[in-house]
Amino acid sequence: MATVTVRYIVDDVDAAIAFYCGQLGFTERMHPAPAFAMLTRGDLRLLLSAPGGGPGGGAAVGGVVPAPGGWNRFALEVEDLAAEVARLEAAGVPSRGGIVRGVGGDQVLVDDPSGNPVELFQPTRPEARLKG
Repeated sequence: MATVTVRYIVDDVDAAIAFYCGQLGFTERMHPAPAFAMLTRGDLRLLLSAPGGGPGGGAAVGGVVPAPGGWNRFALEVEDLAAEVARLEAAGVPSRGGIVRGVGGDQVLVDDPSGNPVELFQPTRPEARLKG
């Protein structure tokens, strides 16, 4: 069972499903309507909602309608970041500026088809691992 749930607002739920399942190893769990889907990868449950598609993606809060994009993101740990970046670039998935070397690990941001960022992270220190 997933222990963390993240909701992303996406322009096209079907395109997002293809990206997350085809490129990042998620599994589709539910797609009951064109404006909503639920995907999982390990302990992460990703809810995909289209703007205007109901309470999750369409509810205006304080007059602001949800929209894709921004810099908030979730991180997926990978074994070989350079290989993942090369594979994704070959599939037409660009990164936001390439690999960044950090003190606990290296990372790169890639965008889903709606412009929502996903961080791919390769730890360089044992204590920086995302997995238990």
